[in-house]
Amino acid sequence: MTPLFPFLTPAELVLALAIAAGAGMVKGLVGFAMPMITISGLSMFLAPELALAGLILPTVVTNGIQALRQGPKAALASIRRFGVFLGVGLVFLLASAQLVRLLSEGMLLLMIGLPVTVFCLMQIVGVRFSLSAPSKRIEALVGAIAGFIGGMSGIWGPPTVAYLTALNTPKAEQMRIQGVIYGLGAVALLGAHVQSGVLRAETLPFSLALVFPAVFGMWLGGLLHDRVDQAVFRRVTLIVLLLAGLALVRRGLVG
Repeated sequence: MTPLFPFLTPAELVLALAIAAGAGMVKGLVGFAMPMITISGLSMFLAPELALAGLILPTVVTNGIQALRQGPKAALASIRRFGVFLGVGLVFLLASAQLVRLLSEGMLLLMIGLPVTVFCLMQIVGVRFSLSAPSKRIEALVGAIAGFIGGMSGIWGPPTVAYLTALNTPKAEQMRIQGVIYGLGAVALLGAHVQSGVLRAETLPFSLALVFPAVFGMWLGGLLHDRVDQAVFRRVTLIVLLLAGLALVRRGLVG
């Protein structure tokens, strides 16, 4: 075990740093999946609670960068537009985060693996939803689902992406809105899990150590953005995530 991270061997620490860098690169390339890749990868060799702690700070920093890419005014406009989603999601995130240390490891693995698996399957087979006009009720419902799942797993992207896609949100605007929603969600997740005890003196240095490789990976992904076939890379990413999600579901069911 390493002196600074008593729950990690040196080899596992290197693997964790590589996972964070890879997740950041995917985010820089296609704009999504960083929390899913991070927690799915880390959960392969760490307890779900430790994997969740690890992704918190990298998620805060990288989504802050994404949210502010077009300036504070644009980010503020996104907050106003999706205020219901953010408000309801915050309430459910704060509530569900307190359940993390009460649930069994198997249940936490299912809470991580199932959203990843369902989202990837929907994306691969091309399932799409469509809304003719924004609806506050639907926005509140999706926000509640995203917040509830996010509080326990750190993953609130799948319902968010599905909702924004259903509204036919323009690509550039969707990227900014996702950054705002994920960024504010990550800040809320940080506060909630300081309260729950998931992020504590033992796990905070681990989460902090993953920030640099995640940001570096995101920067590298941005450089490669125009040189890589986005459709092919996105599909390969989804297939890898699907396999990881299924593996987590299997572990959650059979131990």
